[in-house]
Amino acid sequence: MSEQLRLMAVHAHPDDESSKGAATMAKYVSEGVDVLVATCTGGERGSILNPKLQGDAFIEANIHEVRRKEMDEAREILGVKQAWLGFVDSGLPEGDPLPPLPEGCFALQDVDAAAGALVRLIRTFRPHVITTYDENGGYPHPDHIMTHKISMVAFDAAADPERYPEAGPAWRPLKLYYNQGFNRPRTLALHEAMLKRGLESPYGEWLKRWEDFQRPDRTLTTYVPCGEFFEIRDKALIAHATQIDPDGGWFRVPMELQREVWPTEEYELAKSLVDTTLPEDDLFAGIRDN
Repeated sequence: MSEQLRLMAVHAHPDDESSKGAATMAKYVSEGVDVLVATCTGGERGSILNPKLQGDAFIEANIHEVRRKEMDEAREILGVKQAWLGFVDSGLPEGDPLPPLPEGCFALQDVDAAAGALVRLIRTFRPHVITTYDENGGYPHPDHIMTHKISMVAFDAAADPERYPEAGPAWRPLKLYYNQGFNRPRTLALHEAMLKRGLESPYGEWLKRWEDFQRPDRTLTTYVPCGEFFEIRDKALIAHATQIDPDGGWFRVPMELQREVWPTEEYELAKSLVDTTLPEDDLFAGIRDN
């Protein structure tokens, strides 16, 4: 393919891009691929998860601006472009029964109407490949599930000139993937490798939850080799300081062990308009050769 390849990653909140597929994006940037992160919400209702910053009055009063600044820093580290779709964070409801979602939030928008913003961005950026979340959102956060819904609508609608005519000339993306980096085979491999080396694994509770909920494994179709970009991934994640504790479980597996045991990030091919052979090691498989 003679033109520059383009990849769009659709995420729910600032920080999701750095915890899901960040090393993949950094790898493709290093190869000259044009990469754009579409962030659906501003993360306004996200909790301050870094214990070192909890109780900070300025952050609590200005969380929207703080998270935008964090996103700017992460974007620079990854070397990607980034665009806000402008929806308002829905928060993660807790309790039994669950409380209603806040009025006007992303998860309560009409799906077809909300997809229009993403269609416009697709037609402007013209990606060959799009990544997003599966129908469960990766985990059942209402914004992640809504991100899946609008991504599926927009992938098809962007190619149809009769839909969203106000959003610009039609563009047909060729492949759509679900992020599946938090998969059981990877988690189990790293967990067992840690125990074998006499180290404490951060994944024991994760694996137990998988067993308790009998969560079925997803189909992993694509393994992108990107171990040399794991450090960039971690730096981008740490840039989201309100969301990530640099001394937390995210960073307890030694880098050299990660690269030895599981040096890839994984995806599930959901839609493809090109011929490809599974399993893949490239999100652009079937595109580069056409």
